[in-house]
Amino acid sequence: EVFAERWTPLILRELLNGSERFSELQLGLPRVSRNLLTQRLASLRVAGIIERRRATVGRGYTYHLTPAGAALRPAVEALGAWGYQWAGQEVPRARLDPVLLMWFIRRRVRLDALPKRKTIVQFDFSAPRRSFWLRLEPPEVDLCFVDESFDVDLLVETDVATLTAAWLGRIPLADAVRQGRIQLEGSAAATRGFAQWFGLSPFANGGAERILGTTGAPAPLRAR
Repeated sequence: EVFAERWTPLILRELLNGSERFSELQLGLPRVSRNLLTQRLASLRVAGIIERRRATVGRGYTYHLTPAGAALRPAVEALGAWGYQWAGQEVPRARLDPVLLMWFIRRRVRLDALPKRKTIVQFDFSAPRRSFWLRLEPPEVDLCFVDESFDVDLLVETDVATLTAAWLGRIPLADAVRQGRIQLEGSAAATRGFAQWFGLSPFANGGAERILGTTGAPAPLRAR
């Protein structure tokens, strides 16, 4: 009954993907209110699915799955795979969230493909117009929302719909770059390395089919 409550599967998705702080959960769940998120976390604690611990760094608390919560991974992944494969044919542009997209991109970065030195990647979106910065310094990957006078190694210029489609694996990243829908500016090594460390959705490239055990083609992503 707790699992079936609105937002609970998405909260579990964030916890399964490494989010621990309340602020991190809010980034992954931009449409849930603070009060409702607080209520859901309290319900999950009472049900024995998560536990709250005092943060070891900074103030506040962190949230962690119990063994019972971790055992829900197959169910959460199956829901995500079903949504990827069979839903999302029409995506209103108002629901294409650049913050959420960058949060997902951040946690799918392929650390083993990054150079050992610190790399700064700036993302400039044309629609809606907004900028973000990834500070890549293995094993850390930080998402920054303001310019801290970064010395940028790679500039990525695109729109949210195109990068969302590329991250989901709906369009090949190389095709979007070749067609100019994603423009890269930087050294040859930086532009060449982008495709190597840019990780796709876990459901892309047959991931959803492997989880569901199906062979149906995924629904195309179309923005409107």
